[in-house]
Amino acid sequence: METKVRNGILPFAIVTFIYFVVGFLTTVNEQLQAPLKFAFLAEAGNLKNTFTTFISFFFFLGYLLNGTRASKWVNLFGYKNTIIRGLIFMISGLLMYLCSSWFGDQYSHFSLHFGNVALPYGFIIFIIGSYLMGTSAAVIQVVVNPYVASYELPGTQPVQRLNITTAINSIGTTSAPFFVTVVMFSGISIANIEIKQLLLPLIALIGCVVLVTLITSKLHLPDIANTRATAGEKLEKSIWSFRHFALGVLAIFFYVGTEVSIGANINLHAFELMDSGHPMTFFGKTDIIIGGVDLGIHALLSTLYWGGFLVGRAISSFFSKISAKTQLATTTILAAILAIIAMVTQNLWFLVAIGLLHSTMWSCIFSLSIKGLNKYTSKASGVFISAVFGGAVFTLVQGGLADILGSWRWTWWMTVVCELLMLSYALLGSRIREKDLMGGK
Repeated sequence: METKVRNGILPFAIVTFIYFVVGFLTTVNEQLQAPLKFAFLAEAGNLKNTFTTFISFFFFLGYLLNGTRASKWVNLFGYKNTIIRGLIFMISGLLMYLCSSWFGDQYSHFSLHFGNVALPYGFIIFIIGSYLMGTSAAVIQVVVNPYVASYELPGTQPVQRLNITTAINSIGTTSAPFFVTVVMFSGISIANIEIKQLLLPLIALIGCVVLVTLITSKLHLPDIANTRATAGEKLEKSIWSFRHFALGVLAIFFYVGTEVSIGANINLHAFELMDSGHPMTFFGKTDIIIGGVDLGIHALLSTLYWGGFLVGRAISSFFSKISAKTQLATTTILAAILAIIAMVTQNLWFLVAIGLLHSTMWSCIFSLSIKGLNKYTSKASGVFISAVFGGAVFTLVQGGLADILGSWRWTWWMTVVCELLMLSYALLGSRIREKDLMGGK
């Protein structure tokens, strides 16, 4: 039997904090692309960019393969037990990162060779860990999204609650780039990093996540009525029969594709500009050195991009009267314009500004997609989360295009196309057919 929801703040806060951890570690994974390119892929030939984006590809592969499985766990075991499973996957992924760092330091000469390319086994172990981390994030998000959207916190609407939760998530994504640069690699030049520098920070992260898991297992996290099928209950129709949901899944595929591509690859583009003699500047400076520590312009680009999510979500959490449809239409138009300007001017700060606009898109698309689904909601969430695989597809495709074109510059057309497709969902695809609204009863 479902337990009655308590409209207190604590369950909402618990889920939100765990989502913060997911955001932090997701961005840590992305920000390790550039350092690991230098540490592991020196002998990857002309495929360095492609192999580097494997880190993000395998992370989001976890979403594709495990999103629907996680929704089944929600139906079978409930929200709390499913989120604990997600935390266990997170610990496993961090342990693989630790093994990768140790193996890469002790056995750096062990590599997989094909043609003129050498792929160290330490790197292969890391991308396995990346897959486990992606699985963890998928499982936890399958819980967080419907839980937050359906949790009846007085004085809030679903898109508003999602914006509050994702704003806290953005604190994690904003702090992660500097955590990688300053804590993991001690602020030294990226060309001089050593893989063994990851060992102590990873041990500390593992300890923190173990503690979070133990605390969560002891706390009360009530289920929410009418958001999941009860044991033995058979759903009468396919989740894909809801048109606004099916198109929402497609919209989130393109959204996450462009969101992650910018966050993961903007620093690689910055290194390309630096190598070509046109480094990015911040108030006229090409580097940021504080107390002898090089914070790196590349880290600042990513930090301010994800920081835009934090600011945008914090502001939009007060938009109790602006519809998700209006927010999505406005932000996609502006983001497409900024991406075009960034390509023409080769000024990556315009890409950074897109973070402010991307901040509310997830909440808007999710809330529009699950409207009226009722007992189909948890299943829908699992399918929805699988569409996050767009982050894997677009980062990998963009890395391949950068190798083919010899530059990252014009690969950002992918962002423009994604924004326009999301605009079409806001204006047309999000409309709910009468039979779909009745079918969710």
